[in-house]
Amino acid sequence: MKQKYLKSVTTLSYSAGKCTGCGICTEVCPHGVFDLSEGKARVAEKDSCMECGACALNCPAKAIEVIAGTGCATAIIMSWFTGKEPSCGCGDGGCC
Repeated sequence: MKQKYLKSVTTLSYSAGKCTGCGICTEVCPHGVFDLSEGKARVAEKDSCMECGACALNCPAKAIEVIAGTGCATAIIMSWFTGKEPSCGCGDGGCC
């Protein structure tokens, strides 16, 4: 079973149209967010994304974007360490 963080809060976005199927994302992602299917990468476990940015930094086709170290997932995880209320800067939208 893969590690999951928080449901539907990651900043990860993926463009299948730009993907060349190189598979680098599957190699560098520490939590198996991606897999290869029919010659293209696909997001298999989006909620496992910890927003480290390895996939986006290593994708030669620029098919992946993630705002590493920001977003609601990071805010909530940091709140666990600090004991403070999470703040991701998204205002009153309540995403955290």
